[in-house]
Amino acid sequence: MKEFDNAAKMLCPEISGVLLKIAENKKRSIQEIRLRSGKPVALSSGTETLYVCGDGAIVYSPERAFRCTRRHIYDTFRQLCDYSLYSRQDEIKNGFITVKGGHRVGLCGTAALKDGQISAVTDITSLNVRISRRLYGISEPLLSKMLPLTGGFLIVGAPSTGKTTLLRDIAFRISGGVNCRAMRTSVIDERGEISGGFSEESGHDLGLSDVLRGYPKSEGIMQAIRSLSPQVIICDEVGNADDCRGIAEGANAGAYMIGTIHAPSWDDLMKRRQAKELLGTGAFSHAVILSSSDKPGEVREIREV
Repeated sequence: MKEFDNAAKMLCPEISGVLLKIAENKKRSIQEIRLRSGKPVALSSGTETLYVCGDGAIVYSPERAFRCTRRHIYDTFRQLCDYSLYSRQDEIKNGFITVKGGHRVGLCGTAALKDGQISAVTDITSLNVRISRRLYGISEPLLSKMLPLTGGFLIVGAPSTGKTTLLRDIAFRISGGVNCRAMRTSVIDERGEISGGFSEESGHDLGLSDVLRGYPKSEGIMQAIRSLSPQVIICDEVGNADDCRGIAEGANAGAYMIGTIHAPSWDDLMKRRQAKELLGTGAFSHAVILSSSDKPGEVREIREV
């Protein structure tokens, strides 16, 4: 509930005032807050879409729901960017920003192109707040099967299946030796989602991990190898060519690599050329396939690579 309230308070006063009225037992299951200009405020809870009324009541039909205006979107977006849109342009043009607490806000608007590349996103019409949560112990069932490590492993799942939440708890447990042998752990947190932002006081507890915030994954991995002698390197949402090179370097340096990748199943993963290249680095001895978005962090199967 605390994470939901913290995310809600970052939105404009009219929207946050409605969201904070939601019953405490309902807040626990809400994973996303979706704002669309001129449309009802929608909430995602696992596989369900819900709506909220002005008095905080949760309903399944949008007719009575509180509606978000263009002004709400504008005020919320400026507030999320700490009233400095220019300082967040690099994130904005990629379609999302990460805010205090590690909450990730997806953006929908009009793309401005320069030389065929997106240089900015303007006229924001939709915001999707993915609520970042810290669930202590969620990785225990997985680690009981994977420890002691004999290789790295890749966590595979669709959006909202708990991949990043699992990474947080894995970092906490492995680095601090919680029911296992402590290992020197480096977390490459490119967008601030794993640790919960770019300042220590606003972050999630990652135990005794060394956290490299804001580094592109490949550069962060090399920095960790050069200066931190990690036994384990953790990073989120891997898959492009630079990531593959960095992960191969990390594995070649003797570190166990733990990462995540978007894919709803093993079969879907194996249809993707970049995923095959990633597995071909030899950095991952196992793939951990997660279940569904209504059971975050639950493991469906573990496959040897």
